[in-house]
Amino acid sequence: MVCGASFAQKLNKLTGKIVDEKTDPVPFAIVRVLNYPDTSLVKNVSTNIDGEFNIDQLKSGEYVLSVSIVGFKSKKTDHFSINGDLNLPAISIESLTKQLKEVSVQGKKPFIEHQIDKTVLNVENSITAAGGTALEVLEKAPGVQIDRQSDQIKLNNKSGVTVMIDGKSNFLSGADITTLLSNMSSDQISTIELITNPSAKYDAAGNAGIINIKLKRNKAYGTNGTVSINTGQGIMPDSPSDLLRAGVNLNLNHRQGKWNIFGNGAIARKAQFNNTFLTRTTLSEGLASSLTQNFDRKNKGVGFQGKLGADYYASEKTVFGVMLDANTVNTKLTNFSNTNINAVQNGASNLSYILQDANSSSPVGNLTANFNIKHDFDKKGKSLTFDIDYSGFSNKKNENFLANYLNANGNSTNQTSLRNNTDAEINIYAAKTDLTLPISKTMKVEAGLKSSYVVTNNDFISEQLIAGVWQNDIGKSNNFVYKENINAIYGSFSKEWKVWQIQLGLRAEHTHSNGTSVTDQKEVDRNYLSVFPTVFVNQKISENHNLRYSYGRRVDRPNYQQLNPFVFYMDPLAVDQGNPYLKPQFTDNYQISYSYKQASFSLSYSNTRDMITQISKQDDATRVISVIRQNLGRFQNYSADLYVPIKVTKWWNIQNNVSVYYSKFNDGNIEGAAYSAGKAAVNVFTSHSFTLPQNFSVEISAWLNSPRVSGVEQTTIYQGALNAGIQKTLMDKKLKLRLNMDDILLTNHWEGKLVYQNINMNVVNHYTSRRANFSISYNFGNQNVKSARSRNTATDDIKNRAGG
Repeated sequence: MVCGASFAQKLNKLTGKIVDEKTDPVPFAIVRVLNYPDTSLVKNVSTNIDGEFNIDQLKSGEYVLSVSIVGFKSKKTDHFSINGDLNLPAISIESLTKQLKEVSVQGKKPFIEHQIDKTVLNVENSITAAGGTALEVLEKAPGVQIDRQSDQIKLNNKSGVTVMIDGKSNFLSGADITTLLSNMSSDQISTIELITNPSAKYDAAGNAGIINIKLKRNKAYGTNGTVSINTGQGIMPDSPSDLLRAGVNLNLNHRQGKWNIFGNGAIARKAQFNNTFLTRTTLSEGLASSLTQNFDRKNKGVGFQGKLGADYYASEKTVFGVMLDANTVNTKLTNFSNTNINAVQNGASNLSYILQDANSSSPVGNLTANFNIKHDFDKKGKSLTFDIDYSGFSNKKNENFLANYLNANGNSTNQTSLRNNTDAEINIYAAKTDLTLPISKTMKVEAGLKSSYVVTNNDFISEQLIAGVWQNDIGKSNNFVYKENINAIYGSFSKEWKVWQIQLGLRAEHTHSNGTSVTDQKEVDRNYLSVFPTVFVNQKISENHNLRYSYGRRVDRPNYQQLNPFVFYMDPLAVDQGNPYLKPQFTDNYQISYSYKQASFSLSYSNTRDMITQISKQDDATRVISVIRQNLGRFQNYSADLYVPIKVTKWWNIQNNVSVYYSKFNDGNIEGAAYSAGKAAVNVFTSHSFTLPQNFSVEISAWLNSPRVSGVEQTTIYQGALNAGIQKTLMDKKLKLRLNMDDILLTNHWEGKLVYQNINMNVVNHYTSRRANFSISYNFGNQNVKSARSRNTATDDIKNRAGG
């Protein structure tokens, strides 16, 4: 009897595999075992990363399997008998491709999304962004200003923005960042995140916040991708005819089994034109001079970009990733300047002229490599990530200047010939690890470590042609080496209640930097520890009403170019020079915001000490003006921001953003005297999107900036642009044709002045702001059924990994 009872209770094992139409495994599908014929539930499990399931402890009997997962049709098998271990043949389920396409169209995201902690630009959904550059897309974003005078990107009227690409920080200077973004096609970009008050998890650098550019990457099973072609033509009065832009971009992704392999390749041709007109005066020992200068600069170049990466899903819990990214661009610049000098002394006037031809070649290259691991300990969100990165930048520049000095009669009185050779190398090494530890459903702790090491070597040789022989200009040639090591640790705690949410964070960063002028044998060494607290409090008043309070401390360390003491020659009466004694600037940011449904209103205040800014000093005797970097005592910024989306009809949506700022600058001593300036300014943005019959859509946007003050620089005009585009989709929405134009009314140019101490200068700057663009893009392969990792919340953030 004992043996008979034991046999009657024998339990069995059931195994099998779930696949899609292409026989690719379907991980994380829910498999339910049902009794037959009453279909009562016996057990349920989920498939592993290989689509396999294993169910044990089953009694002998008749059963049916039910299989379900988001993105696929649910399926029930025929009934079968179990009387011993059983391995079923592969069970195929059908994807809901058609239904998902309909959802993706109806749920199309607007160009701008205001989320609780950031603003997101959905670049790939924007018609007016097609065929442009990353820099031009940013210029269309509310609250973002591109300062083309100082090559700075400003966010909410503040400079000091950290630009990240796919969550990876870089250490490039302002000019190098704008060069990088002006050579990045918008066709490569999925979204851009504007984070004005980052948490402790992010690097503390960037007093205005973080701009994170996320490149396109599809994770659907099988082979898929996008190919796009774009061309554009600049349309400016009194400009060269060759302002042609063209590019080809290819994104590829292949996912099968445990491997996800992705890549990107692009080639682009750029052409830009810039005209600057300035006037200034000097006074020295009774000699009053009035100078007018006109600069015409044209640059063009061809750039190449390639990326290759892979993710290996070692198990349901562990993913390994590698990535290699390389890009290069060679820009050629031609520059002609005309300087008129009217010198008056004792009532007598004397005219003279300086005509200069200049040209340069600037090959720039970048190589980035990344290795990363993510391990999920459980399905409750406990995870550990690790990243190690290397980035190498190379920037070589060869410049030639030929200046002719003429008298009032137009006769040559002198001629100078100079040439500069710059060889800059930057190597960046970084490693970090992050731990996420949920304590309960409403409580979470995060912690992490990061270390980065940067070495820059800038070798600058300046030579002048004297008596037919090139001779080294000892006063200008220099070799500058800058090293920086930052070690950081952070921790954050978050807790949710029914109405309240709170997140407290603290980040500590130890910085050791050393700047050495090898030629002059001068060294500036800094060693300091800084702490950066963050506080976020969210109050859910009701379903549609929400209040958010936040505080964060940030830092901006001077970059290598700002610290570089070289004297860069621009023309006989203008030079650019770094400052090795610059100190870091620290900012405290405060914000309170209220949201009602999708609309929001916020008030912000920031206080910056030792603001790093660009000033000019003038030698009245020689008439030479020097652009230098300096710490300004205090910068305070007050702002109010209103965002109101309006859904007029099903086919017409409007987004509106209005920001009002008041900026106040104070310093006890700029070039020998106190300085104080303040001004209110307004930024207005509106975007209208129309969904029309026959798969047509139209997008119209406009922005306007009022006159403002920034440091010692004053903008004296209203700047703005009207942009419009039209899109037609074909071939079941896989093919997109887009035509758009930026700055239709040609209102995006800059005029300003610098008036302080002995400086009295007015500047007008026109650049290639109006451009017509046409682009074609085609999506091929499986664009709809996403991989299981994209569906699984425990691993959603793998694509956002890094970011310090």
